[in-house]
Amino acid sequence: MTNEEIQQLIRLAQDSRVAELEVQRGENRVRIRLAGATTDVVPAAIAVPGPVPVASAPAAHAPEPAAPADPLADPSLVMIKSPIVGTFYDAPSPDAAPFIKVGDTVTVGKVLCIIESMKLMNEIESEYAGTIVAKLVSNTKPVEYGEALFALKPNK
Repeated sequence: MTNEEIQQLIRLAQDSRVAELEVQRGENRVRIRLAGATTDVVPAAIAVPGPVPVASAPAAHAPEPAAPADPLADPSLVMIKSPIVGTFYDAPSPDAAPFIKVGDTVTVGKVLCIIESMKLMNEIESEYAGTIVAKLVSNTKPVEYGEALFALKPNK
């Protein structure tokens, strides 16, 4: 790709307000991430025709129910992170069962996934013993160095 083509891709990403854009042409691959962009999708409010509600006396404030706690916010969890940039695979081959599932207990040295980088398949092993609480990356998705792959509750 030429510099002009890359600049056009940057303008396209900025104009369309996407958080990330990845383009591959043959051996050339470009990933553009815009600073400050979020990937959260917020549904638009929909106006429903109908009668306008009449104001009434203010209701007594009832305590709001507590929001469910995010299980990944548990400070005792260990995030198993990608040691390299590449493509995440949760199984040794497309037709094989995944190495691990959420809820599985793993030991130190257990293969958790494969990350393909530069045509090499790298087995990622657990450095901790514990229970897998969450799988944070989908199969065949690109991962960055230091990106969290799994959340693990370590054994005590």
